[in-house]
Amino acid sequence: MNALVRAVKLTYSMITSLDGYAEAAEGDLGAGAEVPEVHAFIGDVFRSVGTYLYGRRTYETMVFWETAHTDPAAPPHVLQYAHDWQAAEKIVHSTTLESVSSERTRIERTFDPDAVRRLKAEAGSDLTVDGPDLAAQAIAAGLVDEYHLFVTTSVVGGGQRFFPDGVRLDLELVEERAFDSGLVHTRYRTR
Repeated sequence: MNALVRAVKLTYSMITSLDGYAEAAEGDLGAGAEVPEVHAFIGDVFRSVGTYLYGRRTYETMVFWETAHTDPAAPPHVLQYAHDWQAAEKIVHSTTLESVSSERTRIERTFDPDAVRRLKAEAGSDLTVDGPDLAAQAIAAGLVDEYHLFVTTSVVGGGQRFFPDGVRLDLELVEERAFDSGLVHTRYRTR
């Protein structure tokens, strides 16, 4: 009997402003993601991730999770996310980062779409690409299978867009959920 094998997918996900910016030119993207309900949901959605592909700045933000479990006041959803993050492989794409400060992490100096294709083909669990610069390269190479947008209620007027300029994507809405904080999660699949 042949078992059905679920295809490994590469997901791009970020918090984004209502006007589509993953990084604001000034200030932050607004409130909503720090609510425990949202954070627990994010943890559940990405529990299947076995490899995170990061740019330097995103890695430097996410490395917090390497030691988050040491906070005695950390709630269960934070401890669970820290455990899941620590268990995953991390690949940081950077020409300037000299060393990493987390386990299961390596640096790649360039983004090689063929290497990511091979990684997807050989992986036993899902991958994510995080950070708009790195994601733009993965999108341009046709590597991204799903997009998760966590949309705040703020309009920030400028910054770095979630989707890069110059690409055309036809996506299928697969799931959406609104939270009491006003944050809205939408999940799209590449057609």
